[in-house]
Order: sequence, then structure tokens, then C-alpha cells
Amino acid sequence: MLLRSTLIYAPAILLTRISALLLLVIMTRMIDQTHYGLLTLVVTVGEMTDVAVTNWLRISLLRLGGKGDISKGSLILAGQVLLATTLVALVISAIASVIIVPEHWGEFAIAVGSYLIAGSIGRFALTILQMQQRHSVYSILEALRSLLQLILPIAAILLFQRSFLAVSLGSSLGMLIAGITASIVASRHVVPGPSRFTRQEFFAFGAPLVIMALVGFGLNSAERLFLKVYYDASAVAVFAAAYALARQPIDMIANAINTGAFPEVVNRFDEEGPEASSRLLSKLIALMMRLCLPVAAMLVALSTDITRLMLPADYHGRFGLLFPVIAFSVLCANLATFVYGVVVHAHKRPWLLIIVNFFGSVGTISLSFLLIPKMAELGAALALAGGSVAALITCIVISHRLTPVPVPWRDIGISVVLSASTGLVAALAAGFLGQAPAILPLAAGGSAGTATFFALICMFYPAEAVLFLDKVKARLPTF
Repeated sequence: MLLRSTLIYAPAILLTRISALLLLVIMTRMIDQTHYGLLTLVVTVGEMTDVAVTNWLRISLLRLGGKGDISKGSLILAGQVLLATTLVALVISAIASVIIVPEHWGEFAIAVGSYLIAGSIGRFALTILQMQQRHSVYSILEALRSLLQLILPIAAILLFQRSFLAVSLGSSLGMLIAGITASIVASRHVVPGPSRFTRQEFFAFGAPLVIMALVGFGLNSAERLFLKVYYDASAVAVFAAAYALARQPIDMIANAINTGAFPEVVNRFDEEGPEASSRLLSKLIALMMRLCLPVAAMLVALSTDITRLMLPADYHGRFGLLFPVIAFSVLCANLATFVYGVVVHAHKRPWLLIIVNFFGSVGTISLSFLLIPKMAELGAALALAGGSVAALITCIVISHRLTPVPVPWRDIGISVVLSASTGLVAALAAGFLGQAPAILPLAAGGSAGTATFFALICMFYPAEAVLFLDKVKARLPTF
């Protein structure tokens, strides 16, 4: 099941990540570091506000609204709440704009507000499709969104001005168009009927998520705000570029796994009990480590060539240890959110995640004060890593008290061997062409590392390798 859902969602998520990387490559060349740093802060403030004010609604709807036939009453109730929370988010973001970017607060507030409005509509519609189990439709509309959010920002710069505001408004328009389309598609399969939950149940489930987000501000992108305070927007640009390059490939795989796994895990918990869901989560850990660790190893091995190829010259030579530290942070965050955090959601006790985010935030904020003034971007990466580790350890302890998840030590050991071999082969292959244009050592290292990974997968997991190839062939067009 995990492999099947991963393959269904992987194309759209892959396209989304590729689109984000292409936008990074283009925008770092079309706008200066200050404006790229401000663009990054728009997304940071927008995401932090969304997580605190509206994201809880989508999680509550997924958990309480059921799956398959979704009643009109449930969506009307959730939609009313979404409208109110989005208005609150707009007020909060306007205040944050004045505090964080006083020199451009007007433009910044417009950009963040547009981001929040478009995001609320788009993510709510996609959540409904996810509940309806319309995985292929979800995947297609996610692909549409990613294409629009690549094309429209570029068009905005070419037609108007080279500024973070033009890029942000173009991206928000892409999300809005995709969201309206998804809403129309989803509405055709909504069935008449009352809400499956009351307003009180909805808020009771969501309130802890709001508190969790508030105490989790330090864990979620706060290091970028500290960089802006201690340095300037260009320092944020360097860190954000490294973070995007190191994060996107790992997140792509983890999100592809989780998008289909989360509804299945909580449904199995409800129908078959905690032990059945814990066995599935153990398999999820194994699959995530098997796929994400080798990718992280290749990112570290090829980081210099990736930077040379993807970013302009004024970003080169400034990354150093950023890649391995950020990759480690992303792995820890994905394990905490997509594995151990799911246990908490399955038990309908999301308030326990407040403790997780509290310890993560304390770790990140404390280390940010200590490290960023002296170490700039590397200090921000280390602060993020420290907070991610603190959150992961806390989440493991809490989830173990609810439902222990068996740790697949054998699979993790094999994954370490896979990643070490893949990274080593990639580094050696790229090293032979080290002085050539970046695309050549990157292609050589990537190809050699990928070939090594698949060879070892076939050796350690022959049955799953055959199943994977069969699934891929089944999705390819026939002529």
C-alpha cells in the first residue's frame, strides 16, 4: 500500500519540487539577493501564520470528516471556520510585516496577505480531494499548481518589475487558479447530508494544534528571522537557497510517502487497532529511510557541483557545511512529523504535540541566540538541526507511551549501507570530472550513485524491486 500511494503522488510532488528548484535557479538570477531574501521571508511569515491560524482546520477536517463520500454539511462548517481564521491570519501577517520588514512593510504585507488567501483556498480544496480518496485527481491538480507557480512569477517579472512583490503575487495567482479549479472538481462529488462533527468537536480537536503552532514558531523557520535581525536579507537569501537545495529532494520523497500514508494509518488505527497501525508505521520508517538516506548522501557528495550549476556566482563558496547539516535536520523533522506525530493524531491527542514543538522551539531559539551572531548561515543551520533533534526525541518518547512503533533496525542498517555506498560512488564519479562544467560531474555522479542505489536495492530487496518495476510499468503509457 505504501509503495502504491507513493507512486501515485510521486509524479505531482516531483513536479512541484522541480518547479520550486527551477524557480530558485531563475529568481536568484533575475532579482538581487536582498529581494530574494525578502521573497523567502514572505513565504516564511506566510507559512508560520498559516500553520498557526488555518492549518489546524485542514488537519481536523482530515481526521474528523472521514473519507470517501464527504457530506456538504461538513464542508460548510469547515468553510465558515476557514473564512474566519483567514481573516485573523491577514491581521496577524500585517502586524508581523511592520515588525520584521519595516523598510518594505506595505509591499511585504500585500505579498503575505495574497499568499494566505490563495493558500487557504487551494489547500482546502486539495484536502477535500484527499478525503475523497481521489488520488489521481489530486496529483494532477498539484501538478497544475506547480506549473502555474513556475510560469506566472516569471511572467510577472518580465511584464512588471524585478521585485519580490511581483514574484510573490505571480505565485499566489498560480495557487489561486489551481485552488478554484480543485474546488470545482471536488464539489461535484460532495454528497448531501449533515456535518459528521459539531463545531465544538472541530474546535476541540483543532485548539491544541493552534497552541502547538504558536509554541512551535521557534522550530519553524525562526532562524531566518534571526538572520534578518542580526544581518540582512541577503544572509537570509544564502541560507534559504542552501535550505531549498538540500531540502527539496528529501521532502519530495517523504511527502509522497506521507500523502497517502496518513489517511491509511489513521483509518487502520480506527478499524483494526493500534497494533495494526504501528506495524504500518514501522514499514513507513523503513521505506522513508531506504529512500531518503541515499538521497541525502548524494546531496552532500555533490553539493559543490549542485551549487555551481543551480546558483549564480555570488552564492558560490558560501555553503560549506550547510548541506549536510540541513539534510540531517530535514530527515529528523520528517520522522517526527510523518511517523511519530501520526501516532499522536491517530489517538486524537494532538495537544501532546505542543510539548514536542515547545522543546524544538526552545532548542532552535536558544541555539540561534548563541550561534547566529558568530556563525551567520551555518549557525542558523546548526540551530535548526538542534531544534529538530530535540523535537524528534520528544516526539518519540511521547508516541511510545501511546503506541510503541517497532523500530526496523535491520532496514535502517541496510539503509545506512545503501546511503554510504551511494554517496561514495557519486563523489568518486564526480571527482573524475571535477574541473569540467558543473553539469558533467553532476550528471556522472548522479548517474553512478543512482545505479549503485538500484543495484543494492535489487540485492537486498529483490521482491520489492520487482514490485516497484511492475508498478512503474503499469503507469507508463502503452503504444
